[in-house]
Amino acid sequence: MGARRTARERALQALYKLEMTQGATTREALDAAWAASAEDGTPEPDAVKFAKEIVEGVEAHREEIDGLIERHSHNWRLDRMSRIDRNVLRLGIFELKYRPDIPRKVTINEAVELGKNFGNEESSAFVNGLLDRVAVALGKP
Repeated sequence: MGARRTARERALQALYKLEMTQGATTREALDAAWAASAEDGTPEPDAVKFAKEIVEGVEAHREEIDGLIERHSHNWRLDRMSRIDRNVLRLGIFELKYRPDIPRKVTINEAVELGKNFGNEESSAFVNGLLDRVAVALGKP
């Protein structure tokens, strides 16, 4: 698995932990995500850096990101979405909006894979549709 895919998985796990654990810090959440995957060996420095950028970026822009999710989800309030789907969307929207170096297709494909691997059977289609609507609204090529 590539460093960026690994980073996205750990970032998703950290975002989930931050949502579930009152008072957890970004560092604690990321440390826990990396520790839970210790069987993978020592993480690549680029993966650690990218995961940190994602989590810190999502946390810094959460209000705006959540607003985009609410505006572009049809018949779904943020609080009714599964925690996994909600955090996959946050991660994807952060990349779409704040990482112009990452192509739209890559962001959406990676988010869909996260939905398949961590969500339920409808997650990937839900994530794909919503991120595509957000990407169009943001004018992401």
